Amino acid sequence: MKIAVIGGTGLIGSQVVKKLTAAGHEAVPLSPSTGVDVITGEGLAGAVAGADVVVNLTNSPTFDDASRAFFQTSMDNILAACRDAGVRHAVILSIVGVDRVPGLDYYRAKSLQEDILKAGPIPYSIVRATQFMEFMAPTLAMTTDGDTVRLPSTPVQPIAAQDVSDTVAEVAAGSPLNGTVNIAGPDVFPLDELGRITLTARPDGRAVVTDTTAGMFAAAPGDALLPPPDARIAPTRYREWLA
Repeated sequence: MKIAVIGGTGLIGSQVVKKLTAAGHEAVPLSPSTGVDVITGEGLAGAVAGADVVVNLTNSPTFDDASRAFFQTSMDNILAACRDAGVRHAVILSIVGVDRVPGLDYYRAKSLQEDILKAGPIPYSIVRATQFMEFMAPTLAMTTDGDTVRLPSTPVQPIAAQDVSDTVAEVAAGSPLNGTVNIAGPDVFPLDELGRITLTARPDGRAVVTDTTAGMFAAAPGDALLPPPDARIAPTRYREWLA
């Protein structure tokens, strides 16, 4: 199959392209560097022409309320191009619990992206993943003040990007789900504990202080970021990934 991967040069997209290519598919990475702009629509029609599947891994450049306009415009443009090209399957990557954290602008915007896909003209699949292990470093940086990192004890179940790309590639190569698959890592941690584990393994002079109001994940109530019981559990454990 020919599979167009929009955002195919990023953390997940580059791995998805490699996996699909290794499996014998014609996987085409698309991004601004290849002349594709999902906001203006420039290059989209030609990029998805002849594609059986389009995987959308683009992301908003901001996490504030402006992210809503990004996902609205990009999804409208992508689905219109897919419809005109006769694409038979559209896939997006979303977030576990995205509809359970109304206090986050970005999560509301991602929920909108899912809704647009579900209401669109193309058979679809949604892959929802928990927080990436690779995002722990920027999460620490966002709430660092001098030598102190402030984090809430929000429960998280982190997953390795490699495991996410495995599932996205598998779903892209399969039949449309017209539904959602949830994926997560094998272990649950309070976010503040995860920060301490990280800084013990990679010490840099900072220490974690528990703060229920710190950072974007403080807005997540209860177990909102944890996967449902039927989620797929990936094999990579956080301490193994750190090592």
